[in-house]
Amino acid sequence: MGMISSGDSSFSESSSLVTKCPAMSSPAEIQEPLPAQELAGQVAVVTGSSRGVGAAIALELAAAGADVLVHGFTSETAAEDVVQQVQQLGRKSIFVKADLAENDCYEQFVETAWQWQQGVNIWVNNAGADVLTGQGANDTFQEKLQRLWQVDVQGTIGLSRLAGKRMQAAKAASPAVILNIGWDQALWGMAGDSGEMFAAIKGAIMAFSRSLAQSLAPRVRVNCLAPGWIKTAWGEQASDSWQDRAVREALLERWGTPQDVAAAARFLVSPSAAFITGQVIPVNGGFRYGDQ
Repeated sequence: MGMISSGDSSFSESSSLVTKCPAMSSPAEIQEPLPAQELAGQVAVVTGSSRGVGAAIALELAAAGADVLVHGFTSETAAEDVVQQVQQLGRKSIFVKADLAENDCYEQFVETAWQWQQGVNIWVNNAGADVLTGQGANDTFQEKLQRLWQVDVQGTIGLSRLAGKRMQAAKAASPAVILNIGWDQALWGMAGDSGEMFAAIKGAIMAFSRSLAQSLAPRVRVNCLAPGWIKTAWGEQASDSWQDRAVREALLERWGTPQDVAAAARFLVSPSAAFITGQVIPVNGGFRYGDQ
């Protein structure tokens, strides 16, 4: 059984061609511009947001003015810390615990999300099984693949379909948004066990996102980010050869950060991306093909 807890300016002509300059403000009167709040009044759900990329996205959306539901399963303390950080930004936030490997929890999770603020404008499916660090790193290939399929693929598909139906029914003035997370190298492949697993899993999410965008248009926009080498928990402990590869394969010659992905997510869920749907957008510093 699934587990859940809960400046406008104007110009007028005159015959004199002489204009009067406004009096200059003293330094004490000059005010810094307020940060943009393009998501003010909106409610966002970010799955897998207790740490890493998910936590960065949750905080970025809060900084843009959204109230944020934080989700996690194995890292409750970390998730509660993210909730507190969101609240410190002046936004509302709660933590919901749910095991996305159990598909019988999807309905309850979505219902809980909708009941919290009487609706959801933005749903970000970031949750993914960790099979590279911790206990999961010792599992067999088949065990890892099964776990990834349950959490990443079935979780993304199940939650997207349920959230999408509710978003369509809401008939809001502007489209709601679903944002999924893929992987850039699923587009061209990568050798090895991890490459085979993640290409299949994230490739499925990317293909699904394109189809879901067609199903839910025009009331819901659906896009997918495809991050490249992003320094999260695995990247922090990766060997020197992987560190060198990550830098070498990026045209910008550095690892990406969770904040890089979060900035792209903020744009895609905002009104600035109102004419973007059905797209898979790499966030990888520009991929360097081959040895150049």
